[in-house]
Amino acid sequence: MNQEVHMIVGVLLETHPEERRVALVPTVVPSLTKLGIRTLVERGAGENAGFDDTAYEEQGAGIVSDRHELFFESHVLVRVRGFGEDRTDFELFRSGQVVLGLLDPFGSLESVRELAEKGVSAFSLELLPRISRAQSMDALSSMGMIAGYKAVLLAANSLPKMFPLMMTAAGTITPARVLVIGAGVAGLQAIATARRLGAVVQAYDVRPAVKEQVESLGASFVELGLETKEAEAAGGYAKAMDEDFYRRQREMMAKMLAESDVVITTAAVPGKRAPILITQKMVRGMRAGSVIVDLAAETGGNCELTRRGETVDVKGVSILGSVNLPSTIPFHASQMYARNIVAFLQLLVKNGELHLVLEDQILRETLVTHNKEVVHPRLRELLGYASAAS
Repeated sequence: MNQEVHMIVGVLLETHPEERRVALVPTVVPSLTKLGIRTLVERGAGENAGFDDTAYEEQGAGIVSDRHELFFESHVLVRVRGFGEDRTDFELFRSGQVVLGLLDPFGSLESVRELAEKGVSAFSLELLPRISRAQSMDALSSMGMIAGYKAVLLAANSLPKMFPLMMTAAGTITPARVLVIGAGVAGLQAIATARRLGAVVQAYDVRPAVKEQVESLGASFVELGLETKEAEAAGGYAKAMDEDFYRRQREMMAKMLAESDVVITTAAVPGKRAPILITQKMVRGMRAGSVIVDLAAETGGNCELTRRGETVDVKGVSILGSVNLPSTIPFHASQMYARNIVAFLQLLVKNGELHLVLEDQILRETLVTHNKEVVHPRLRELLGYASAAS
């Protein structure tokens, strides 16, 4: 039985030069059809991720060659990355449209303002509340898992040693020592991957509640003896601490870094600059040949010497400021992201029509702009707007 189609979702070709992911993959198209959604895909949108236009057509999607036409036809537009410096799409939006993706609202305040002025309802998946009902939509966790995995591969490729313990005729090769700072989704995946490669892994996190998860993956949890009861914000995110806390933390971590072959940092605070956990002095105390992979490079970096998108050498210590690692594994990253998008659309669309119920915590907290207003409280504050009416 065919579901009557009322709504059209458009899948945009990503315009960022370093982005290879696509927001929806062919296999999820039938799930949208069941919701009463017709899927249109911009020609070539999935090619960089390994999904050609024919694969979409075989699942019932339409292929659109002209980006202007895709904007004109679509009620909802889905994308992976936010707009950044690219302003060309803003001319194509029309009032009443919906856009959904990882929109980076805190890093793109001018884009937020323009979306509001255009009358676009924008949903940003970075703002998803950490509640059990939202887990299937949690794109940050999906992409963090991939980043943690790839960070270990990059470290292994850069390290002038092998990871596992090996007993050979030429003698015993001792295992690499890996320290993971931050045991969120990315950190836990980094731990698991490093352990699979045979490294001895330690992990540190300001949240004592993650100790059990760390140890379940075969790593040892480092406790620095600092007061951390207030280190976890609502929803399970790490909370920004004061500079005195970070100073004492750095002092106590210096010895661990000196003993590590690989350090992977993942500490991030939503909407804020990443905390500096590794100073220049700490880097200089590490052995030549050691590697730091800074997964917080996109928001300033956890290492004082990190340069976004670059590899820095400091007296033989390599500091990798890797960004957008999920895009380097675009096939599976797109698959996971697409499932997150579909789960969100299942909440947003009912019987082929938009079902915007702002009493729903997920929709309310991810909604950035609506009815020509910036509606997210923190973004309103950053933009200098008065508080929204109750």
